[in-house]
This record gives sequence, C-alpha cells and structure tokens, in this order.
Amino acid sequence: MKIRPLALALALCALVTHHLVLAAAPAVKLSRVAGPFTPDAASLSNYQTPEWYRDAKFGIWAHWGPQAVPRAGDWYARNMYIYGTPQYQHHLKTYGHPTEFGYKDIIPLWKAEKFDPDALMELYAKAGAKYFVSMAVHHDNFDLWDSKYHSWNAVKMGPHRDIVGDFQKAAKKAGLRFGVSEHLGPSYGWFATSHGYDNVWPKGGQAYDGADPKYKELYHPEHNEPFRWGASWYAKNTAWHQEWYQRITDLMMHYKPDLLYTDGGIPFGLTGRTMLANFYNDNIRTHGGRNEAVYNSKDMGTGEFISRAGVQDVERGVMEGINPLPWQTCTSIGDWFYSEGFKYKTTGEVVYMLSDIVSKNGNLLINVVLYPDGSLPPEPRQFLDEMAAWIGVNGEAIYGTRPWKIFGEGPTKAASGHFKEDTAYTAQDIRFTRKGDALYAITLGVPLAKVRIKSLGTQAGYEARPVKSVVLVGSTEVLVWQQQPDALLITLPASLPSEIASSFKITF
Repeated sequence: MKIRPLALALALCALVTHHLVLAAAPAVKLSRVAGPFTPDAASLSNYQTPEWYRDAKFGIWAHWGPQAVPRAGDWYARNMYIYGTPQYQHHLKTYGHPTEFGYKDIIPLWKAEKFDPDALMELYAKAGAKYFVSMAVHHDNFDLWDSKYHSWNAVKMGPHRDIVGDFQKAAKKAGLRFGVSEHLGPSYGWFATSHGYDNVWPKGGQAYDGADPKYKELYHPEHNEPFRWGASWYAKNTAWHQEWYQRITDLMMHYKPDLLYTDGGIPFGLTGRTMLANFYNDNIRTHGGRNEAVYNSKDMGTGEFISRAGVQDVERGVMEGINPLPWQTCTSIGDWFYSEGFKYKTTGEVVYMLSDIVSKNGNLLINVVLYPDGSLPPEPRQFLDEMAAWIGVNGEAIYGTRPWKIFGEGPTKAASGHFKEDTAYTAQDIRFTRKGDALYAITLGVPLAKVRIKSLGTQAGYEARPVKSVVLVGSTEVLVWQQQPDALLITLPASLPSEIASSFKITF
C-alpha cells in the first residue's frame, strides 16, 4: 500500500500533538499523612490484618442508594441509558424517555422515609454480624455522605440525610466495627451511556439528559470513551484521579472507618496507593500506634492488585482452599439493589457459604437488601431472624477461629473464583475450624442418624492424637461416638439444637 506524504505528515503531527497533550496533563495533587506506610507496593505489603477482623468472620453490608428506587436491580443508572435493555424498557414505561426524565430525576424520589439505622443495626448484631459496611458511593457518582467536594450527595438532595454518618452512629451504638464501600473509580466510563442517544425512531439522535452540560458534575464531562476495564484512557485522566482522591480522602478523614472497601483494585496507581497509605497511617495515629484498619480490594476490574497490601475480596464466590492470607467474600442475599421478583438466598445457603469461607481463612460480607424507603423486605427480614437462631447456637464454631490442617471433606467440590457461589452441599460435606485445642466440624446440611468424619479416623486421619471428647454444640446430651480406623463415627441424639447445620466440638 502506498503511503501519501501529506497523510503521513498529518499522522505524525497528530501523534506528536497527542503526546504533547498527555505530557501537559496536570499531576494529581497528593498530600501525605505521616506514618510507617509509604505509597509503594513494598511498603504497603508490610500490612498485617488486625485480629478484630480475623475474629469477626461475618459482616453485613447496606449496598443501598438511589438505584433502589426503580426496584429493578443493579446497575440501573447505567443500563437505563442502553436502548433495549430490561432497565431501559422499565424506565421508559415507568418514568418516561431518558431524554426527558433521567437518573438525575430518580434521585429526588429516593426519600429513605422509613430508614431507621438503630433498628436495623440491632437486627444485624443479633443475626451475628461483627462489622457493618455502609455504601458511600456507587458507580452512579452520588455520595451518601455530607460530601465536601461533590454537591450531588444525600445531604443536599434525596433523603437530605447523612446516610453514612447515621449508619456509623448506629453501628458504634450496637458495638459493631464500621466500614464504608467506594465504587467511584470506574464511574467516569461506566456512566458514559448517559451521554448517548437512541438510534431508532421516534427519539433517534436526541441526546439523553447526561449530555446536558448543566449536569456534568453528576454525569461527568462529555467524553466518548466506552466503559472498558483497564482501558488506557482510564489511567491518563488525571482530573478524574484528582476528584476521586479528594472525595475518598474526605470520606476517610471525616468518618475514620475501620474498613474501606474498593470495588476493584487500588485505583489510579500512585494516587490510590497514596490514599491507602494515608488510610493506614491515620488509623495508626487514631489507635495509639496500632493499625486497626482493613482495606478490601479485588484482583479483577480496574486498578492495581497488591495481594499483601490489604484483604483480598472475592465477589460472589469463594477460594478453592485455605489461603495463607485472610480474605473475604462479598455477596448479597438478593440482587445488589432491590429488584422485584429476584430470588433470594436461603439462610442455609448463607450458613454453608459462611462455614466454607471461615474454614479457608476468610470472612463473609453479605448485603442485606433494603427497600428504597430503607425498610427490610420480608425475605431479608426472615433471613436475619433465621441467622440469629443458627448463630446463637453455633457461633463458637465460627467466631475467633482459625483454619485447621485441612478445610474440610465431603463429596462436593465447591466452585471457586469470582461469581461462583451456587455450590449445592450435602450433610456429608463437613468444614473444619479450630480454636485453641478444640476442633469444630460443621455439617453443610442437616445430618441424619450418624455423622462420619473420615479425616479423624485413627489410620486415615490428619490428627495423630486420639479423640478425647465429642460434643454437639448447643446440646447437653451425651453423644455416643467411636473413633474407627477409617472415620470418627458420631451417633446423633433424637433432636438437634439447630436447624440448617450442626457443629461438633472435638478435643483430643
């Protein structure tokens, strides 16, 4: 192919201009909190997970905000601007066309009129949560606190309440550790759909409301980049990096949470690492020289993943075996935001996940779905009551435990990785935890008549010492048991102290 001299010159000129523009991009203004952590991977990898978190095992999350209003599920603010999606169709039918009624018009409909954080926290604590996490900002770019750098926030509009602050007060009152989640980094590209338009009659070519410059603080300035995980433009938009840094630093310094969750890896290179170092250093200063902070991030999505810089989070999934570092699963009892007709997890499914995760050195953080008004739908309320009953009996096999030599046994192989959480366990699947000299064996189902624990056989087992005692947690009945060459065989009493799953305390 022949290259024309003029075309080549124009291309070279454009390339040089492009690099000049990039070179001229202003650096992000970062401040430093004095302390032992610096914003580099080697320093951040000196992080040690605090014991409170390792002991807690179970947390509850309020993944809640204006996107709950349409009652149509997760990512509503993005998908309502994608022609033909179920959420676009729902929006068209319920509110009108997004050229006329956009996400900005959904926000005032979020009143949170039945939001009672004290009552919720009482239920969460009773259900066994040892820490609570409030969403602070989702990809929809709407802050749920009295945001210093962003006027689109819950204090100035919508419920006109400091949602994060109210949750924090309630959590402290209930004796729970408090955390916040931020999903802000990807918002710049995620929300690009709001700048689009229909390609068909009758509104074909008419810009959605996100293209109106009046609302660029919410929808971001006009840009044509599509939403792509890890796209090169994402790393170069220093103006957005600056805004992210200011808002998340404001959140961190204002509320001083025990836990900060980022939806993805550490955002924006040095910018994100500086925020994280500051988070740890400020926490150390607040706690008299001891770091009590937990930072959750993922090895997926945008951002940088440094395995030892915090606690790894696995979204809607579990790890395959015992991880040497503490980790966390985040999931939801239903959809991430309230969705009509969505199938909820059963309490049994949550208990089995929790037991599996704890046996592998992990924690479970579960979103308990709220109605737009802040009240609990019947299914999540039932879950909280049932969870309170199970954890009230079996909590000693969960809290303050550490992994044993193996995580468990049984015929079922659990799926592992992000978005793999639908393993169907049986009562023959058993998970192990330990506390001091005691070993706990938790059945992932309701056992019938007898329980066989192959890992504790005198010849085939993983423990050289003979079994001394076996107690059914929550029961005063004396158990009949026998340690055989191939298994520990336990005969069950006529009735079990808890439904869903049973825990056995074994000493040697």
